[in-house]
Amino acid sequence: MTNTHANKHLVEDFIQRLFTKGDLSAVDDCLTPDFVIHDPPFGAPPDAQGMRAMATAFRAAFPDWHSDVHFLVAEDDLVAEMFTASGTQRGEMLGVAPSGRRMSLPGTNVFRVRDGRISEFWPRVDALGLLQQLGLAPSLEG
Repeated sequence: MTNTHANKHLVEDFIQRLFTKGDLSAVDDCLTPDFVIHDPPFGAPPDAQGMRAMATAFRAAFPDWHSDVHFLVAEDDLVAEMFTASGTQRGEMLGVAPSGRRMSLPGTNVFRVRDGRISEFWPRVDALGLLQQLGLAPSLEG
């Protein structure tokens, strides 16, 4: 397996374990000790604990949360992902009581892999879209 294939496999495994299955051990298994989230969404800390906190919050609010990876592209030590994550709101999210509504969060992420582990993460998610679905921001539609 080439490095780019191994890097893609690592990222796919991490995403599915952490966000689709809710397996928090993926943080310890797949991230370097000095892991950094660049521009973390939703006020998360910029480190591995921030990644754990984001996954915990989403799984608590959306127990069926899962990530559909549309594609992964790898070059050298970078892996780019385009995805749509979704789930049914059964718990509180950002102060909003459970609604029972299905919500989605599209985005793109870039991961840097070093020595077989993820060392850096650049997330870009449609945070405004999620806030609109939660009723925390006005919708531009009708």
